[in-house]
Amino acid sequence: QVQLVESGGELVQAGGSLRLSCAASGRTSSSYNMGWFRQAPGKEREFVAGISRSGGSTAYANSAKGRFTISRDNAKNTVFLQMNSMKPEDTAVYYCAADRGLLISGRGDVYEYWGQGTQVTVSS
Repeated sequence: QVQLVESGGELVQAGGSLRLSCAASGRTSSSYNMGWFRQAPGKEREFVAGISRSGGSTAYANSAKGRFTISRDNAKNTVFLQMNSMKPEDTAVYYCAADRGLLISGRGDVYEYWGQGTQVTVSS
């Protein structure tokens, strides 16, 4: 089992940058593919980015491509989401999640463990 704690969410202006962190405890996070999801008020949760166990493979939602970068430091059991050129539509609660599957998945229902989320607000 693994526990996930997100941090780094805050209020930022449009065009600004933010880096989210997800610290894992318990079973080492390198046993899991990791994903970032987000949920805006009144909307369904959506996939943002995912990264393989080794960090060698990544995947992004179209909305994140070219602006967001997912990375991980397995020595520190931490996953990051660097967000640049942020837009008001990026406003959401951001969650990290862990999955033991073979491949990175964009489906939230395959992820076994979830953090509590961190609020990101982008002002226009």
